[in-house]
Amino acid sequence: MAEMTLGSRIFVAGHNGLVGGAITRNLRAAGYDNLIERSRAELDLTRQVEVEAFFESERPEFVFLAAAKVGGIHANDTRRAEFIYQNMMIAANVVEAAWRSGANKLLFLGSSCIYPRMASQPIFESALLTGELEPTNEPYAIAKIAGLKLCENYRRQYGFDAISLMPTNLYGPGDNFDLESSHVIPALMRKAHNAKLSNAPAMGVWGTGAPRREFLHVDDLADASVFLMQKYSEDATINVGVGHDVTIRELVELVREVVGYEGALEFDTSKPDGTPRKMLDIGRLQALGWKPKIALRDGLADTYRWFLDNQDSLRAAE
Repeated sequence: MAEMTLGSRIFVAGHNGLVGGAITRNLRAAGYDNLIERSRAELDLTRQVEVEAFFESERPEFVFLAAAKVGGIHANDTRRAEFIYQNMMIAANVVEAAWRSGANKLLFLGSSCIYPRMASQPIFESALLTGELEPTNEPYAIAKIAGLKLCENYRRQYGFDAISLMPTNLYGPGDNFDLESSHVIPALMRKAHNAKLSNAPAMGVWGTGAPRREFLHVDDLADASVFLMQKYSEDATINVGVGHDVTIRELVELVREVVGYEGALEFDTSKPDGTPRKMLDIGRLQALGWKPKIALRDGLADTYRWFLDNQDSLRAAE
């Protein structure tokens, strides 16, 4: 396994996104100063010719594949073709070009939605492809499964050192706070913030509040990603999570407390809940010596501070 040194040429695909941004912060803080960065406008990872030319020219030695088309339940369910096409193309183009250009190692970031909807809890890595997927995000899940299978089979056929991480639900600074396309934590935080500002008597929440979810701060995922890039070299997928979960109702109460909204909660049971429970078994990762550091309430407070500090730029982007 090649060593990633402080001077190694490192490409973080998706460095402007939630996960890629966190990985970039982690690397820079640790002293890695030879990072190769390209925005989406500069390099479209869904275009094979562009990706091949980039890798041939820049020759990165280590690749963190954090770029993806992402969104919450609503976005996944209404933009299904975009989610499967773009994510499959990104994975195929980057893995192929990284191998062909002689990269030392690639780390692919998947999603826990790859596991069956009714998988036994907690979910072990071996649960993959043992049951039906959650229908609302099936296209995204299939694209991510294709990505990890690319890594697995490029290792088997070509000896390419490609590893796959499956993170649980993520949140943190740099998240998407658009109410139409965001994941659950930024959506709830934005709703609570807006309700607080308008002195609304109640705040609407999708679903029953009963589903259980595990939430990992994106800086913990970044730390795990750098750790595994340095320490892990096997074809088996490895889960990244915190090892415990909360109900959506408990999450909403925490968000309301952090934001300071004191109105009532109205759960709209006509809206879909999604998977009843989704928590990852992280025994394999813990055995390697890594564990998360950021508690959920602390992470929510950190995320809300970031949101308050960046409201103007978020409005401009919308």
